[in-house]
Amino acid sequence: MRGSQVTSKMKPAPPETAGPPDDFIRASSGVLGLDLFRFEEAFLRKAIAGRLLANEMPSLPEYADFLAESPEEAEEFFRSLHVNHSSFFRNPLTFAVIEQLVLPGLVEAKKKSGGEIRVWSAGCASGQEAWSIAMLLEELTSPQGERVSWRIFATDLAEPDQARVGVYCAGDVGNVRARHLRDYFFRQADSYVIVPGLRSQVDFSVHDLLDDSSASPAAGIFGDFDLILCCNVLIYYRADARQSILEKLWHAISPGGFFVTGEAERTIVSGHQGLRAVAPPAAVFQTDSRWL
Repeated sequence: MRGSQVTSKMKPAPPETAGPPDDFIRASSGVLGLDLFRFEEAFLRKAIAGRLLANEMPSLPEYADFLAESPEEAEEFFRSLHVNHSSFFRNPLTFAVIEQLVLPGLVEAKKKSGGEIRVWSAGCASGQEAWSIAMLLEELTSPQGERVSWRIFATDLAEPDQARVGVYCAGDVGNVRARHLRDYFFRQADSYVIVPGLRSQVDFSVHDLLDDSSASPAAGIFGDFDLILCCNVLIYYRADARQSILEKLWHAISPGGFFVTGEAERTIVSGHQGLRAVAPPAAVFQTDSRWL
């Protein structure tokens, strides 16, 4: 849904270098039902500047009034805070470690102990990360004489509609191997669609990583995930919010489980005493048994 456009043709003021004032953040948080103080200042400033430009607003006070009066603009502003850029097998080094080390180890462990492999893709955006893991898991487990079960719980701050539908254009699947395209997609006109068998294994839902009332996705019930991916999410939050998210995710990992983050966030996670790097410089970590 597109926000209403104002009729003024005034050229909007250039984005300010200082951060938005607290009173604007506080008022806008009330309109959106979302605490904007959690976001990293430069990211928030860029999002606000983008909405000023899109609506041809000459000043922040005028935009604040418009935002308070327009549910459509509130929706657009909320969407601007949702980073939905993603891609299949986004970081080759990270996915090499996941494919060759992490997932085979989890499969062997579950063959011995029973139970299912549980994965949480936190901040799933348009879904490519979750589907990438799903393809690798299906490929690893389907040839087994005694199949190892698995399930992925994928969440985002905004409703992950595109991710749930699983429809992508040709440009989106450029990093997908030919055999994965053959086995896990079907063509629909000019689009590539995730096959039903894979879709039944992935649950998409809304989840706020900073909501203290929930420790993990509702569908995940009790947490205890063998693998959690939270890539290119932490960098958009302020330092205290980052640590709150990281603590929540760490507590949701099962003993000996794995945590994957984005390359830009590797130094943030490296400082956590309960996680150790698995194969530097890949941003893949494992829970340290000394802290369990």
